[in-house]
Amino acid sequence: MADLPKVRLAVGAAALGNTMEWFDFGVYAYLAGTLGKVFFPSGSSSTQVVSTFATFAAAFLVRPLGGLVFGPLGDRIGRQKVLAVTMIMMAASTLAVGLLPTYAAVGLLAPLLLLLCRLVQGFSTGGEYAGATTYIAEYAPDRRRGFLGSWLDFGTFVGYSLGSGLVTVLTLTTGADGLERWAWRIPFLVAGPLGVIGLYMRLKLEDTPAFKDEVAQAARAEAGGGPVEEARQSGGGRLKEIFTGHWQAILICMGLVLLYNVTNYMVTSYLPTYMTSTLDFGDTTAQVLVLATMLLVVLTITLVGRTSDRWGRRPVFMSGSIALIALSVPAFLLIRQGGIALPAVGCAILGLLLVTFAGTSAATLPALFPTRIRYGALSIAFNISVSLFGGTTPLFASALVDLTGDDMVPAYYLMVAGLVGFVSTLFLHETAGRPLSGSRAMVETPGQARRLVARSRTAAGRQARDLWIKLRGRR
Repeated sequence: MADLPKVRLAVGAAALGNTMEWFDFGVYAYLAGTLGKVFFPSGSSSTQVVSTFATFAAAFLVRPLGGLVFGPLGDRIGRQKVLAVTMIMMAASTLAVGLLPTYAAVGLLAPLLLLLCRLVQGFSTGGEYAGATTYIAEYAPDRRRGFLGSWLDFGTFVGYSLGSGLVTVLTLTTGADGLERWAWRIPFLVAGPLGVIGLYMRLKLEDTPAFKDEVAQAARAEAGGGPVEEARQSGGGRLKEIFTGHWQAILICMGLVLLYNVTNYMVTSYLPTYMTSTLDFGDTTAQVLVLATMLLVVLTITLVGRTSDRWGRRPVFMSGSIALIALSVPAFLLIRQGGIALPAVGCAILGLLLVTFAGTSAATLPALFPTRIRYGALSIAFNISVSLFGGTTPLFASALVDLTGDDMVPAYYLMVAGLVGFVSTLFLHETAGRPLSGSRAMVETPGQARRLVARSRTAAGRQARDLWIKLRGRR
């Protein structure tokens, strides 16, 4: 039975880490133009923006390294310990950005220091999302895993909304000059207090019931001895098992992560700059439109998670993939029209497409792997896909728009992501309402436990009866 107070604490502590991570992303996306002026040599504004997004993308190149380190470590020493470490690293590196000297003060050292901070952020986040989704999934009752998992990405978009909202307020109150001179530092400095709160909550957590069961089973197996079992428990043995025994699940996971994160970074990280730099929207107009889109996602994400518990993960992912292919071009055509009303409708379409994947991923991805390798396998698959396709989306989209002169390139990019997601969903097994692989069933009440046991005994009795009939028939 799930310990509901501990479940609520686990969900809150995991979501707060995502909130802080995406607070930084929201700030960075909204300040891309300003950070380009502050940290890079003067030149064309488009070159400075591309340089800023290149630094943004560089953090994603080290995420697989973080996944390779933190993921298997989380499977060996526990989810809670690793999540505490990633919280400290994320908070410290984000805070450090707010303290960096500018290009005018120290020259080329400024962008190098910014890159270093972003690399530390990327390394730490390599173990963050996979660990948080694993933690919530292993604590959640099977019938509510989608709803409870959706709160993790609720924290994602709350963090983004808080970060982007703070930048919008600073833009309105200090103006472009004040923002460039000093106010850009404020959002990054906020990461310090957020990190202290998040670390306090995570230090109060216990490891998940599924991980404790796995540790107990491993201890019993190790007591029996045998080099094969010892190798399976080692880091190298786990990595080998991940790539040789679960490669199909790895590919499905990477496809679903590509679908979610290309959509996510297109809307959250690239769209504000696309609207101002490519379509010549005013800064405030673009910021308010994207912020409103994020608030729409926040308001609907737990509903999508609850829907996936009732209808299943596959139908939600499948319908979202098809809709992304069909609606990306109309959404960007509306955004191009100018004004407020039609771009707002286009942004709302993109937001509803995004929430389809955001509300379902945290319950779907951990269920692809068994408990013993779940953190490591999910960290590796998730971060490779995010690094190659998600985090590079703003850089590739902005570069392709500059190269081709076609401002509809982002829509075509999303259509390709939708196609990859559709193919991945075809191979996805339904897991809604079912125990995680390698874990016991998790229920909320004694009544649910009794009914589950009764159904199990009934099924076992039927299997025994059928076997007896077959044996008698052979005689």
